Amino acid sequence: MATGVATVWVPVEDMDRAVRFYRDQLGLSVKSESDEWTEIDANGLTIGLNAREHASTGGGGAVISFQCDGSIEDEVDRLSSGGVELTGEISEHPWGRIAPFRDSEGNDLQFYAPPV
Repeated sequence: MATGVATVWVPVEDMDRAVRFYRDQLGLSVKSESDEWTEIDANGLTIGLNAREHASTGGGGAVISFQCDGSIEDEVDRLSSGGVELTGEISEHPWGRIAPFRDSEGNDLQFYAPPV
């Protein structure tokens, strides 16, 4: 079961412009910054600005990453058996593991586990 939101990912076209907006316009703190990934602190919730993903035309989109209270494999099995649309395999990254799926409205979500 989901235990909370780990990160909200926001695809960005221009990282510098996006950082300026979140930092200067919204007054949020930048926790870490790079050309491909920047973390913004939104009162304890991390907003990840992600230049590796392409923003959709007309407004972009966000991916919500949920932490889980068990293994990602168990969650994928549970979601799959419940008829949830899985949109990819579990993938490994230097920053953690993800299992992508969609909500009932077609929004992209994922379970996330930090690197061990």
